[in-house]
Amino acid sequence: MTSWELIDTAQIPGGGGELQLYKRDSEFSISVEGEGVLMSTWAHQSEDVLAEIACTKLTDRPAPKVLIGGLGMGFTLAAALRHLGADAEVVVAELIPAVVAWNRGPLGEHAGNPLQDPRTRVREGDVAKILKSERKAYDAILLDVDNGPEGFTRQKNNWLYSFDGLTASYEALRPMGLLAVWSAGPSRNFRERLRKVGFKVKQSRVWEQDDKGDLHTIWLAERGP
Repeated sequence: MTSWELIDTAQIPGGGGELQLYKRDSEFSISVEGEGVLMSTWAHQSEDVLAEIACTKLTDRPAPKVLIGGLGMGFTLAAALRHLGADAEVVVAELIPAVVAWNRGPLGEHAGNPLQDPRTRVREGDVAKILKSERKAYDAILLDVDNGPEGFTRQKNNWLYSFDGLTASYEALRPMGLLAVWSAGPSRNFRERLRKVGFKVKQSRVWEQDDKGDLHTIWLAERGP
């Protein structure tokens, strides 16, 4: 079998280390230096489910607007687009410009080139800034940032999953809006934190790849009217 080849790197802002893009034959993976594989082109079932459980609930809403925090390899974005109509708008916020470039380049075909979809709008920058500045703007917010509430690549990402960050997400949602959060693993206090903000919460466990591999956690939180 062909060995893995490092084909590009990017610095994670805020001292989070180095992001590394690897290729082997037709497969790609993204790693954090010293921390192992963060995501890959062969294991994205839970990212697909993250988008599915939120966006399938928006089918009756006119011109729904969705915010995705974290582009990754584009699978969450692609799944959202599959479950939304032609009148939808999907804003994807990505902190690292190289990740956007990788998705416009070698990674794009693996997720079906979702950045080329006319419903997609990319905003390079921190999703936290969007959440802090917009009110009642989105029908759904999907957060797939830094492995979830127990992340490890960037300390500032912890704010997203704090009481203040979740309150900002609540306020950025329209009435009956949905917040879907992906996590590499469970978090003992996160569900209760969502409830304290005012969300109604459901928690799911999803396999990372074709009903095998690691079990990931997805929270679906609904804002009130």
